[in-house]
Amino acid sequence: MRLGYIIPFVLFLALAVALYVGLQLKPRDIPSALIDKPVPTFDLGPVKNYSPGLKTANLQEGEVSLVNIFASWCGPCRVEHPVFMALSKTGEVTLHGINYKDDPDNASNWLARYGNPYERTGADRNGRVGIDWGVYGVPETFVIDQSGRIRYKHVGVMTQDILDKNILPLVRQLKAGK
Repeated sequence: MRLGYIIPFVLFLALAVALYVGLQLKPRDIPSALIDKPVPTFDLGPVKNYSPGLKTANLQEGEVSLVNIFASWCGPCRVEHPVFMALSKTGEVTLHGINYKDDPDNASNWLARYGNPYERTGADRNGRVGIDWGVYGVPETFVIDQSGRIRYKHVGVMTQDILDKNILPLVRQLKAGK
């Protein structure tokens, strides 16, 4: 008779522990199987009116760079865009953009309206390159080292605080050869 009370209690306790542990996890810390791996092979034409395009070789040219996945239909991309505009003016790190599953006119108009912080932009109209990069959604930002290897992935809106505390220190370390 007591077993009938103990089993539900044990199951409830196990579920409560699992939920508690799950609540402690940070949803932005999504692991990427591509960390420390070379960037995927790709060759994207430019966003309409914004040459040049972006391809794998551009990320293997011996400089540390950031690749930001963005779209005109993405509200959080609009929120983070001023951070990238300010970053591009500093010249501290080269910023490239991959426009994800976007209409060419909308993407072009969005960059014309809000500014273009990117040295190169690639138009990933069907999302195939995003799949190869392991993109979960937009926005996402990747740190690429001098040899074209992905060193860090940030999922979600890039804030100045995240840039200052996580991204730029890593960029500086990579530039210093550490």
